[in-house]
Amino acid sequence: MLLENKVIVVSGIGPGLGVKLAVEAAREGARGVVALARTVESLEDAERRVRELGTACRVLKIPTDITDAAQCRRAAELAVAAFGRIDGLVNSAFSYGNVESVEQADFEVWKQVYDTNVIGSMQMTLAVVPQMKAQGGGAIVMINTQATVKPSRGHAAYAASKGGLLVAAKYLATELGPCNIRVNTARMGWMWGVPVQRAIPLMAQVQGKTEQQVLEESASTKALRRIVSDDECARAALFLLSDYASAVTGAILDANGGETMP
Repeated sequence: MLLENKVIVVSGIGPGLGVKLAVEAAREGARGVVALARTVESLEDAERRVRELGTACRVLKIPTDITDAAQCRRAAELAVAAFGRIDGLVNSAFSYGNVESVEQADFEVWKQVYDTNVIGSMQMTLAVVPQMKAQGGGAIVMINTQATVKPSRGHAAYAASKGGLLVAAKYLATELGPCNIRVNTARMGWMWGVPVQRAIPLMAQVQGKTEQQVLEESASTKALRRIVSDDECARAALFLLSDYASAVTGAILDANGGETMP
């Protein structure tokens, strides 16, 4: 199993990729999953799903707002108190902001998006780094988006913030490499899961198309000719935390069915 006996922290537990990261980490042998989210309901859902697997993985639920550095430090401290170490961190928490053109941008909203996607992710990362240094290493994955390389109208705030996170990850990889701490990026596209399933009917209505037409058009842009699932994308991200990726740092792994190819 990819993550046998490891302790994995996942921020941004929610109905999409976040909860799947927690579940797949448990499925891949993690002995502990530290689940972080703003809402208790999301944390309880993650614990329930992990328990349904029937594994020995323990879930530590910590309500956390990553825009608060003190809450990030507290989450790391509680994780170490419970498990004695932190092997991996997935920064999955994000804020999307408004869907609007750059010309119509509300830059107060942009600031809030940056505060979560860049500053929040960095704060959570720096909260776990001291423990990783003390134990001799660890791995960090930043969840990113293909919107950074394939612009789509209305998503500028989100994409711009994730572009900043992408660069920050490379600097972290350089700085933390001597401490045997790897920092990589998993770049996602459309993922078949709850968020996309909810969006399809709305898109069909706005575009005057059937839901099937919307799905087929999206699939046609991908080399695999299908919308990959959030389970698949979670496993791709978790691979970067595993020992099989021990030679990989500062890298970008595209998990989007071949829609973007650098």
